[in-house]
Amino acid sequence: MRDIKVQPGIMDIAPYVGGETDIEGVEEIIKLSSNESALGPSPEASSTYAALQGELHRYPDGDCTMLRQAISHAHRVNAAGVVCGSGSDELISLLCQAYVGPGDEVVFSQHGFLMYPISAMAAGATPVSAPEKNLTANVDALLAAVTDKTRIVFLANPNNPTGTYLTAGEVTRLHDGLPDDVLLVIDAAYAEYVERADYTCGAELVETSDNVVMTRTFSKIYGLGGIRLGWAYCPESVVSVLHRVRGPFNVNGAAQAAGAAAVRDAAFTDRVRVHNRKWLPWTRNRLIDLGLSVTDSVGNFVLVCFDSIADKNAADADAFLKKNGIIVRRMAGYGLPECLRITIGTEREMTAVVDTLTTFLGRNET
Repeated sequence: MRDIKVQPGIMDIAPYVGGETDIEGVEEIIKLSSNESALGPSPEASSTYAALQGELHRYPDGDCTMLRQAISHAHRVNAAGVVCGSGSDELISLLCQAYVGPGDEVVFSQHGFLMYPISAMAAGATPVSAPEKNLTANVDALLAAVTDKTRIVFLANPNNPTGTYLTAGEVTRLHDGLPDDVLLVIDAAYAEYVERADYTCGAELVETSDNVVMTRTFSKIYGLGGIRLGWAYCPESVVSVLHRVRGPFNVNGAAQAAGAAAVRDAAFTDRVRVHNRKWLPWTRNRLIDLGLSVTDSVGNFVLVCFDSIADKNAADADAFLKKNGIIVRRMAGYGLPECLRITIGTEREMTAVVDTLTTFLGRNET
């Protein structure tokens, strides 16, 4: 029997591998592999989601009207420019589906989110990686990678998995250096965690440009990764395009309602932010004290590198953590084989991580 023909390039795509979720033989697990919220979802979002069990037979609002209005109010953006999706990764894929094809190129930074090359290749385009400087996106390198074949430049800001970011001035410089017919997509999945005065999520650029899109997610600070929900803020022309290629009911009704409740619960979001404000630097400082190299992350995670530790490596550290019931994320798939990404969890979880790595590195006091 003949194989059904697959489009060129599809079999060259390395499937996305998410963070591990369990350890064989271990019942009580500390899962810090997917940058999920340490405090989980808002109670308001949870109760709203649960209350809809009697409505599961109803089709959702295909325009996500209530959700877009809630996003508009919470983030001070124009509801007409908001397009919702089943996670921001769906919107990234839709942008590639709509704007690139065979012969086109998609540019992103060296250690950027793996969905950028996957989505580009799925659309038949060529992914182009631009070198980073000190594990941070480099504007000059990104602009140098742009050719007359470039159609989209993706910028994760802050970047996952490094946690580093570009200042508002650098983002503007990147945009100003791009041709008008190249779309700049600013992936601001971790924007709600950033508390640096020189940071911008990109919303202002969307409102003053025709070739900028900002994507956001409900999977991080809002703690709703399990229901797959994201949104994009776009110029009018891009809104029209995305509505033509997305599914008619691409966001389920329960997700819409829970998402709206989550963004309205500003007090709970502040609690999550305050928790991260304490435990992000605490974790980073303790790991640095152990002699590890740790990026100055502004997200809800740290990137920990073992290059400078003699006779120790990331693979062995990962195995030791797993032996002690702790799951973190290996970074070999991102070209960082000697690094682990560790999500900021609860006080108990972060203390366990630091204590376990202290033992692994032989730094226990005697």
